[in-house]
Amino acid sequence: MNAERIIDGMTTPAVRKPIMTLYAGTSDPYSHRTRIVLYEKDVECQLIEVDPAKKPRELADLNPYNQVPTLVDRDLVLYESNIVNEYLDERLPHPPLMPVDPVSRARARLMLLRFDRDWYSLLPEVTGNDKKAAQRARNIIRDGLSVISPVFKDQQFVLGEECSLVDCALAPLLWRLDYYDIELPRQAKPILDYADRMFARKAFKLSLTEAEKEMRPR
Repeated sequence: MNAERIIDGMTTPAVRKPIMTLYAGTSDPYSHRTRIVLYEKDVECQLIEVDPAKKPRELADLNPYNQVPTLVDRDLVLYESNIVNEYLDERLPHPPLMPVDPVSRARARLMLLRFDRDWYSLLPEVTGNDKKAAQRARNIIRDGLSVISPVFKDQQFVLGEECSLVDCALAPLLWRLDYYDIELPRQAKPILDYADRMFARKAFKLSLTEAEKEMRPR
């Protein structure tokens, strides 16, 4: 997805109107996931940035949950980041971001489910007003990331040597660790090195909004 093709949510005059439109938040990690996938696929897409305090009226008409990300592709409307991302991978198969064989694909989907249930579901507590609940949530996320860290001693990405939708889902959380005040222990260095590899990817850099760039110290 060429950066010059989108300016403030609108396509430039020199480029034909994209078929796809993505309604995405500027700071929520679920929208960030989908933006990474779009840039990995280098697809033309109109990006409409959504302010959660002032959502566009059409979003509620498109998505019964009035949430982001929401993808519109001709007459098809999709929501929930994992569903949107897997559709994009099937709709735009190059480069592939899911394994070919069904067993590996099933394992990848289980990982995505665990990320959401074990870690992403705790983010409202992390950012909530209950300090004890927030610290408990931070500790769970810290410990969980530390447990999977050894995986990255022997391989570049979560599933092996190729970037996948699983990496696109994990990277936004790792990018926000400082923002959420989650500090990983020294023994988690392999996953921090992995995070740096993800952050160095062109697609990841292009996916960042100004709000997200401010989440990490310079």
